[in-house]
Amino acid sequence: MTTPATHERHRFAELLAEIGPDAPTLCGDWNTRDLAAHIVIRDRRPDAMPGILIPTFAGYTDKVQSKLARGDEFGDLVRKVREGAPFWSPMRLDAVDRLANTAEFFVHLEDVRRAQPDWSARELDAELDDDLYGVLKRGAKMMARKAPAGITLAPIGRTSIVANKNEPMVEVSGPVGELVLWLYGRQAHSLVDYDGPADAVEELRAANLSI
Repeated sequence: MTTPATHERHRFAELLAEIGPDAPTLCGDWNTRDLAAHIVIRDRRPDAMPGILIPTFAGYTDKVQSKLARGDEFGDLVRKVREGAPFWSPMRLDAVDRLANTAEFFVHLEDVRRAQPDWSARELDAELDDDLYGVLKRGAKMMARKAPAGITLAPIGRTSIVANKNEPMVEVSGPVGELVLWLYGRQAHSLVDYDGPADAVEELRAANLSI
């Protein structure tokens, strides 16, 4: 079975090939070449993966990523992104792929799309929407734990999720995919609505959400 995560991976690789190595992204100062190298590390370099999340190891990860980004032909990076993890990786299993990669590739695909002029939101298919709602249910509390205000996520057509119980409470509403982007720190580029005190809303707009 091909998972929604794999479909998003392939869409991401196709966009990289189309847009080229030097296009901007929403990932700070990374361009598309840097983002492709990040994915290759995540798929194929377990020695460098800890630095993605743990600051102590970030220097080594940055070094490996820079070497990949500058040393590999961009076409080779895109091919590796499209092919995914090697046969021995647990991420070749559908269940692990869905857990580990659905948000990863959805968010990074939008990181490229929404950094370009004249972007518009996609209409997501039902299976991807379901898996992204699962991302919200599993991860919202952890990702919003340091938020400066309470957060209730209200996905259209779905049951709301209390991500942080602090006061004052702000309700953030919109399509599932937009709420995933918002929770992953792309507040400025997510199409959501807010209901709550103005000062709390402004704090959340600028907060460093996500992991």
